[in-house]
Amino acid sequence: MEITIEGQKRPEGSKPNALRRQGLVPAVLYGHQGTESINITIPAKTVETLLKRNVVNHTLIQLNVPELSWSGKTLLREVQKHPWKGFPYHLSFFSVAQQDSLTVSIPLHFVGEAVGVKLEGGLLDVVLSELEVDCEPGSIPDRIDVDVTGLHQGQALHIRELNLPAGVTATGDAEQVVVSIIHPERGEEESSVEG
Repeated sequence: MEITIEGQKRPEGSKPNALRRQGLVPAVLYGHQGTESINITIPAKTVETLLKRNVVNHTLIQLNVPELSWSGKTLLREVQKHPWKGFPYHLSFFSVAQQDSLTVSIPLHFVGEAVGVKLEGGLLDVVLSELEVDCEPGSIPDRIDVDVTGLHQGQALHIRELNLPAGVTATGDAEQVVVSIIHPERGEEESSVEG
């Protein structure tokens, strides 16, 4: 999935709060010319749409900045939000055009119904909901499917056991548990402590 947005060069001497009052979110673009960075603005409505689509650090964004005659593929690396109001007040984009490989976080999608849940009465315990991987900029998967069908009570799937798309490599500890089937009594004990 790739999204296209348009930014504008930030006017010299402009104040961030004044830009926000005009419906613009200050942003910075790194890596488009080595270590040089440029200050840009993105319309607040565009930022709102971006964040609804969960794009931080895993979706390629085609960013166009017409005043600079610059256009390229980027990753939204960071979103700074207002501490108590919650609205985004600064974005950081990273140009990936010069990169051979990127480290990104990909959501995990659990498919199938585990034997340990369906027939043995266990509970599905999801430990990781996303996975950090290395891949080429043009090969970022939208999600990684994790088939839990064959899991019995007391069993777990580890990062090393995941079927990753070609050209995608997990960066975390291969022995990290992704999902397991736990005994229902543990779930009952936990809920009785909470309730």
